[in-house]
Amino acid sequence: AAPPGAVSFGVKHTEGVSVEVARQGQEEAEPSQGSGARWPLDEGTVLRFSMSQASAELNDNKVTVSFYAEGGQPINQTGVFLTGVGISLDVDADRDGVVEKNNPHKASWSWGPEGHGAILLVSCDKESP
Repeated sequence: AAPPGAVSFGVKHTEGVSVEVARQGQEEAEPSQGSGARWPLDEGTVLRFSMSQASAELNDNKVTVSFYAEGGQPINQTGVFLTGVGISLDVDADRDGVVEKNNPHKASWSWGPEGHGAILLVSCDKESP
């Protein structure tokens, strides 16, 4: 996706985004340290970005990739807006009638009246052919 004449690229991103550049022949990806760092446009180079928490609002994070010609002159840039979506299975883990997001018993299950953990009922009948 690099424009013609580009030989390197740099990455800028908002605080809520983690960016790594994995280059062919490297054991691990190196984290992007913000503005100033540039990488050659080599075949096998992969740009990975991720978010570790949900966004506060739609499109509140951004990654911008700048492309440079020989000698360091900027050619073009492209960007992507990101929205981190939080997904959680909320359950009544202690079976007290209250669904809680962070109950400590959410990850385990114990049988009986004093037990804990979610009870999942699955409908396995054929409602449609």
